Amino acid sequence: MRFLSKLSKHHLAALTAAATVVATLVATAGSGLRPEPTTHDPVVGTTSGVIRGVTKASYDEFLGLPYAAPPLREFRFAPPAAPASWKGVRTADRQSPACIQFEPTGIREEQTVSEDCLYLDVYRPSRVPKNQKLPVMVWFHGGGHTQGTGVIYGGGTPAAKTDTIVISVNYRLGALGFLAHPALSAVTPGGSGNYGRMDQLASLEWVRDNVANFGGDPGNVTIYGQSAGGSAVCDLLVMPSAKGLFHKAIVESSVCGATRNTLAAGEQSGLKLAQSVGCTDPGTVVTCLRKAWPGTLVSNQANYLGSSKVGGSFLPKTFQQAFDDGSWNAVPIMTGSTKSENRLTSTALAGITEQGYYDLVRQTYGAKADGVLKLYPLSKFNSPWDAITQVQTDSQRACPNDLSAQVLSAKTPTYRYEFNDPTSPTLYGFRVPGEDMSNGHSAELAYLFDFTLGERPLTSRQEKLSDQMMRYWAAFAHDGNPNFHNAPTWPQYGAAHNVMQLRTAGASQVITTYEADHNCTFWREG
Repeated sequence: MRFLSKLSKHHLAALTAAATVVATLVATAGSGLRPEPTTHDPVVGTTSGVIRGVTKASYDEFLGLPYAAPPLREFRFAPPAAPASWKGVRTADRQSPACIQFEPTGIREEQTVSEDCLYLDVYRPSRVPKNQKLPVMVWFHGGGHTQGTGVIYGGGTPAAKTDTIVISVNYRLGALGFLAHPALSAVTPGGSGNYGRMDQLASLEWVRDNVANFGGDPGNVTIYGQSAGGSAVCDLLVMPSAKGLFHKAIVESSVCGATRNTLAAGEQSGLKLAQSVGCTDPGTVVTCLRKAWPGTLVSNQANYLGSSKVGGSFLPKTFQQAFDDGSWNAVPIMTGSTKSENRLTSTALAGITEQGYYDLVRQTYGAKADGVLKLYPLSKFNSPWDAITQVQTDSQRACPNDLSAQVLSAKTPTYRYEFNDPTSPTLYGFRVPGEDMSNGHSAELAYLFDFTLGERPLTSRQEKLSDQMMRYWAAFAHDGNPNFHNAPTWPQYGAAHNVMQLRTAGASQVITTYEADHNCTFWREG
């Protein structure tokens, strides 16, 4: 869920809040010890202590569970440490804050934020029998590795409908999650620049050690994520220390073969950030960075290379390298995207004129520009903005995603989808007046979760597609095959390049025209 848009007042307010309220919110998630357990709320033991969740009409929820110690002071810019244990019963009825936001559009303005944010939420069907072994789905949110939070992805409805355990995870963002620096690498086993990825690994270790007590099967775990969360899934697929912690993977709106920053390049950029925040003494730079005010890090976030870093022992190879040499963590994969991804990610281009469209195409695509204008004439679109967003979708996302499916399907069972509901809502705060925002990046999220960042609730027709999608995803989590009774049959991608197009009201069907629909032959030519 990569959010790049013009900043409204409420977005700026959210960013300001992320930079200023950190120090006062540390206790919001971490206290939680309250007496007098009720007779109907579920009580579960974990490796840290006993927790009491909340029973809803059809599911149980356990909110704000610490999977690592608060990443504060000496634990900032360090691998996640084990959470503290507690005595008595910890009440798990309150979500944690979001992690510090380094861009302003991944949360609503009322959302609390804190550096103390390494918590997860667990949802399960109500009345799970003892010793039940339900499949487990672990969600990593998107947001360009700079924003977003796991707490906006409620898992109660999908858990109840599909007999799965759904877990949504917070992880460190921005410089706090992905800053590399030579001095930090010297004190970080595996190399710096991947603290957010280390958090995600720690959450999976927590699942391995604890999920059986919730009725989940630690031997049947599916990891899934969208956008930056999809990139996380791709990295976990090649992370040596993640081997055996999951058994299936779903990659939404992300391409595993995409270029990753190297640790060496990240360390050089980290020198620039350290200098910009006043940490210039080589002997004290680590201590200085760990004491830096979060708002200072946020305001200087442009001065480092974000996202994960490849080259240390923690993440030694790119996906392509590990896939080619066979060292990747091979599991069945589902992958896909929305039909018009860039309707969300290119909102900054709203208002582009006809001439501006021609100029931008020629500036961007050079010798291919005439071909682009022939394939994407303005007469086929609602506006110049509608045209340029589809050009960008096809060239940057749709066709690379399809090529990735071709590569994956040669070595592992692969299922491919395209989300195509022309009535779908966009995200809160992203509406471009007068433009069609349906099927943009992140459009599928409201259909998979009890999602709280959508611009409006789903309609009854959209709920039918939502029900179908939740069941497809969960069926894949059950046994690596998304098919379920009375649903349109979803074949593997295979040589026929089958793509399940997810359509309004559940009228989904398999298409084999995806590459032609998105002009992929043209975009793959030199």
